[in-house]
Parts: sequence; C-alpha cells; structure tokens
Amino acid sequence: MNSKERIVAAIEGRQPDHTPLTTWCFGVAPSEHLRWERNGEPVIYWYSKRMEHIHTLAQEWTLQDDFRRVERWLELGIDDILDISIPWGRDPQVTSTDSVVPPGTIDSHPVLVREYRTPSGPLRHAIKQTQEDPGPGWVIQPEHVALFEDYNVPRGVEHAVSKPADVPAVEHLYVAPGQAEREWLAERTEEVRRFAEAQGVLVQAWSAFGMDAAVWLAGTEGAIMLAMDAPEAFARLLDIIAQTDYARTELAAQTPGIDMVVMRGWYSSTNFWSPRMFDEFLFDHIRALADLAHKHGKKFAYTITTGVETLGPRLADAGVDVLYFVDPVQDSITIEKARELLADRITLVGGSSALTLASGEPEHIHSEVHKALDILGSTNRFILHPVDALFPDTPWRSIEEMIEAWRRHL
Repeated sequence: MNSKERIVAAIEGRQPDHTPLTTWCFGVAPSEHLRWERNGEPVIYWYSKRMEHIHTLAQEWTLQDDFRRVERWLELGIDDILDISIPWGRDPQVTSTDSVVPPGTIDSHPVLVREYRTPSGPLRHAIKQTQEDPGPGWVIQPEHVALFEDYNVPRGVEHAVSKPADVPAVEHLYVAPGQAEREWLAERTEEVRRFAEAQGVLVQAWSAFGMDAAVWLAGTEGAIMLAMDAPEAFARLLDIIAQTDYARTELAAQTPGIDMVVMRGWYSSTNFWSPRMFDEFLFDHIRALADLAHKHGKKFAYTITTGVETLGPRLADAGVDVLYFVDPVQDSITIEKARELLADRITLVGGSSALTLASGEPEHIHSEVHKALDILGSTNRFILHPVDALFPDTPWRSIEEMIEAWRRHL
C-alpha cells in the first residue's frame, strides 16, 4: 500500500498493511540531515499549508517546502497528508481602516485597531500588540488585526463581536469564496493533485471554522456570554459562520484532487460549551457538512482535543468519518474508553501526545505508543499521531523514539 491507500483503508475500517503514523508540523525543527535550502538559506522549521490564511510565520513556507516535507516523511516510512486551506471572501462593499493607539492610552501596549464599514453598520476590532518574542519557529502576531487569529483571543481590547448588534456585520466579512478565491484554489489544487498522485499521499482541505470562528470573533468569554445572554443573536452568528463554512466545504468537496475535508473544533469542546449547547448550536451544522462531503464522495474529519468521551459519540452520530484527536494526556478519556465508545463508529487519530514527546523521556514515549497500538491498532480504524502537532519545542530525538516504538510494533 502507498500512504494514501493505507490511510483510506484506516478511514474505511479495512485492514491496512500496517497502522499508519502521521504528524502535523507546527514549526518543528528536524535533524540537519533532513533539511534543505531555499535561495541558499536552510529551511530550519517545518510547517503545513493548513496554517495558510490564519497564521503568520516568521519565515516563508512555500508549497514546494510542503512537498519536500512530504518526501522527507515518506523516506522515513512515515505517512503524510497534504493540506489545503480553503479561502473565503469579503463583501466588496466593505471598507476598512487600520490605526494604532499608542501605548499608555488604552493599555500599556500599543493597540492595533481595524474599523470596518459594512452595509449592516460599522464594526471595530481592537487587539493589544504585545510584541513578545515567542521564540524561533513559533507563529507570530501579525502587524494588523486579522479577523481570524488565535493571537486575538487573549489580547482583545474590543472584539469584533462585542454585543448582539455587531452580529449582522459579520455576514459581510466572512462570505463564500468569490471568483478570485475559486481561481486561486483551482490553480493550487491542480499543483497539489499532481504531486499527491505521484507520491501516493492523501489531500485534505480545511474548509470550516465552526465554533472556532465564533471565539475568534467574540473572544472566549464574550462568545459564551453571548450564547447565554442573547441566544438568538448567538444562533444568528453561528448561522452566518455555517453558511460560509458550507460554501467553502461545497467548493472543496467539488474540487478534483481533494480526498477529505476537515472542520476545526478546537474551541468547540466541553472546556467551553456544555453538551446541550453543543447540540443546540453546532450539531446540525456539523451533520450538514458531513452529508455534503459524503454527497461528493469525500471523507469528513473533525478536530477536537478535549471532551471526546462526551462529544465523540455525537460526532459519530453526525456522520464524521475521522476524529482528530484522542489525546492520552490532555483529555480525560482513556485509550480503553475510546475504543469502547468509538472504535467501531469512527476512525480515531492520536494515541500519542506532543507533551510526552516534549518531555524527552524514551520509556514514556515507547509506553504511550505501544499502549495505543495494542488497544486501538487491531480495530483497523486507528492512525497513530502525536496530538496535536510537532512544535518548535519538540525534540527531534523524541520523534525518533516515537518512530522506533511504532516500527517495533509493526
């Protein structure tokens, strides 16, 4: 089997030639012998095009770099997946103005401000520019107020949606991909498809933000309070997000060369929302996207790292094919419980933790890998994966230990 065939077999519950091992790269620094040069300079950190459109890197990461990363993993016997981030549009009637409030005026830090003028009224988005150095390899805060950005959540001075009256304007800021976005995607996907077919790797498209967008727009506390104090406005916000998520997913599902579409759900877990609120505000949207992907013959994946024991069965009910992730460290669910509840309903990805890799303790790494493979490997619906990514603080030696433990189990 090639990498794609192996992963598809695991998704469909057919027996692969061995349990796949995949990783996501979020700034990991590989061993020197695996690096390459671009324009005469070494490419020290590995990323993924999953990060495109929503993160700012301190260094360039090209599509050719993505291809080289795949080649390196395949050389090591590791499966890899190519990511495409589906773009979205903005109402052409919207205009915006950027400004900076000097430090000491509102906050001790400078405050970046972006003011929108939309057909549904103005919107103001103000974020502290903390200017810290996160260290080599990590993503950095952009020099402007991005609409969707993890950096915004803890640094918000005035979130884009800070009151119910702000919700209608979002309909003009997050809209279905237009002609320019569609042309970009067609060109990108064709290049990715050619490489993926030659190398035998899966292609997945990130096409839906779901609750992540609500938290990016309103902040964690703001989104929760909006849902509790103004549920009609919050439901309207989720409907706006869902409408564009649907359009992006439809575009992804209709595009040749894309095998699976993925919905983000980092901010949708029980750390933030009760199961009742998950069902009330999100479940139907997830089911609609899963149905849409399946209609076009594509697989559908959902990403959530905590609350899997409670929400995992609901995701299976919604038609999700692949659950990113089963985290053996950060979540309360055990590997045994994950198998009992989910292994015959949904393909589980995870079983190893980036935190364990960061510890650098070989016996813990080997124990974690062997336990996951012993319990979940025989289900034929499991992909070993360090949750949720390899980071700049992940020692390469630990990654080698993980690979060695996996190989011993084959």
